[in-house]
Amino acid sequence: MTSWIRTPKELAELARSFDGCRTIALDTESDSLYHHREKVCLVQIATDRGDAVLVDSLAVRDLSPLGPALADPDIVKVLHGADYDVTTLKRDFGFSFAGIFDTMIAARFLGYPGIGLAAVAEAELGVRLSKTNQKDDWSRRPLTPQQEAYALADVEHLGGIRERLLAKLEEKGRTEWVREECDAVAALEPQLRRKNPDAYLGVKGARRLRLRQLAALREVYAWREGRAEETDRPAFKILGNEILRKMAEQLPKTMGDLRHVGGVLPRLRPHAQELLEAVGRAAQLPDSELPVLTRTLRPVLSDEVLQRVARLKEWRVGRAKALEVDVSVVLPQRLIDRVAAAGPRDLAELAGVEGLRRWRVDAFGDEILAGVGA
Repeated sequence: MTSWIRTPKELAELARSFDGCRTIALDTESDSLYHHREKVCLVQIATDRGDAVLVDSLAVRDLSPLGPALADPDIVKVLHGADYDVTTLKRDFGFSFAGIFDTMIAARFLGYPGIGLAAVAEAELGVRLSKTNQKDDWSRRPLTPQQEAYALADVEHLGGIRERLLAKLEEKGRTEWVREECDAVAALEPQLRRKNPDAYLGVKGARRLRLRQLAALREVYAWREGRAEETDRPAFKILGNEILRKMAEQLPKTMGDLRHVGGVLPRLRPHAQELLEAVGRAAQLPDSELPVLTRTLRPVLSDEVLQRVARLKEWRVGRAKALEVDVSVVLPQRLIDRVAAAGPRDLAELAGVEGLRRWRVDAFGDEILAGVGA
């Protein structure tokens, strides 16, 4: 029978049961595909004692009793693709994290061709995990037995996967590499809910629109976001970005015009007048109130910096091949650009490059400096 935690008393008992645990496997399920105001709906936990439970975070909104164990560096928290779980748990419950082991990061640093949980579980344990319920609405209750089994399976095998991956990391001398990357995930900022007035500029093709069309896109985008907030439905289920862009391009003035914008009618007929009014507001704006596009000019790189970039890219291909990992593990492009621009002359200056991590300085420092030409 599945163990559920649905009351503060049960949660307190669960927290007390962590005394003496060395590892806690952790996963979450949220409802971003079904609600505008995304929330963590379920927390799955398994311990090295063989216990596995589902914490109903809709029934128990105060999960603070779990906080001490999550922040305890002596209890290893095993997650797969931990960044999303960490940032949403911080957002919803104010947790702090320490002692994370991310099995996805470990798989990347071991050069696995497939780093999803299902691929790693099958490669390491011969276990096949179902993806059937991956996109379910986890805010609905009750969950079916199939959903419960799916949710628990995500944590039941993480401890065993960690043990196998950790042994391989130790054999290859990469344990510290993964530890430092996992510490960076633990330190991530909460995933905050912010209203960005320029979010409409992220619609594909927005920057190719004329300014009057761009103003229309801004208006219909704002209408959609307001509707999503009012109904607590995901914005993309109200109107997709492509439809918003088409409305902005065509600037419909009448119901007849709106019929030529595919995907609006008849589904949104009750709101058709609101959409036309939104486009109309953009049409009536004075030129001084039209959106102002600021274009970020890419810096002109000197020949010396370009040569450094080329040398570092050539070096990382060979190094990644020798380590049997993806080139991004050795040195991702963003770090190549930063190192090349900084032109460090010694290991101390190299260590000061933002985001480089100490393990790269220790493992590849002299080679990177040679690529820079120091």
